[in-house]
Amino acid sequence: MGIELWLRTGLLMGIMTGLLMAVGYFIGGPTWMLFAFAFALVLNLFSYWYSDRLVLGWYRARILDEMEAPELYRIVEDLAREAGIPTPRIAIIPTDTPNAFATGRNPKHAVVAVTRGLLKILSREELEGVLSHEISHIKNRDILIGTLAAVLAGAIVQLAYWARWIAIFGGFGNDRDNDNIITALLIAILAPIAALLIQAAISRSREYLADETGAKISGKPWALASALAKIEHTVRMRPLREGNPATAHMFIINPFRGASIANLFSTHPPTEKRIERLRRIAESMGMAF
Repeated sequence: MGIELWLRTGLLMGIMTGLLMAVGYFIGGPTWMLFAFAFALVLNLFSYWYSDRLVLGWYRARILDEMEAPELYRIVEDLAREAGIPTPRIAIIPTDTPNAFATGRNPKHAVVAVTRGLLKILSREELEGVLSHEISHIKNRDILIGTLAAVLAGAIVQLAYWARWIAIFGGFGNDRDNDNIITALLIAILAPIAALLIQAAISRSREYLADETGAKISGKPWALASALAKIEHTVRMRPLREGNPATAHMFIINPFRGASIANLFSTHPPTEKRIERLRRIAESMGMAF
């Protein structure tokens, strides 16, 4: 793992730890702040080693055997070979909303997850385009920080939600004279802050880079562009209703449009701009779009 990724990951974990400590302080003062710090240390270690399993669990994703989806496996295997990385495992998410994401702490422990809906609406070449994008996230080592951000932000949002009600109904016996209603409002603010930090940590430029790298790996930028347009249209009509909005940045297209306050902070560049950039990439490769 390069020094830049170490720094980005360390900064993210430090900020998220600080937010957890802030929640603890608002709940019960210094004692609970120290408790939150200890919890954050355990969560950081857990997230590094097991966050991919947790994210897959949120979506009831199941690892596929090669015999169950031989064509899908061949596509992933060929793209991984072209990208120069080990072949990742493949998981299926049981939802008709089309989408995909990659997770894992490094290329050797990576998983590419696709929804049932994605396999239904895309042609083989469009599927290659989407999978090449996810393979690019693995190759570019975006998956560690993306998965850590999802788990840590999800914990903060949930803890802030609980803390709001705890504060309203009297806290944990805190002797401070802080007004519980003001405390509750301050804690409630932490949820959108967590979403904003995800946006800062997971730069939009990483999506552009994955599009570009994926187009070069598959050699079919037009196929990725077509797939993005199809996914965008379907997600607008049928957004994902289950799952954790803190993971929105991991998907190739935000699947929670209109479903959560977290969407106030856009995790993806506009699809139209992504398609236009892919058009220019195709032209540079001498292809008609």
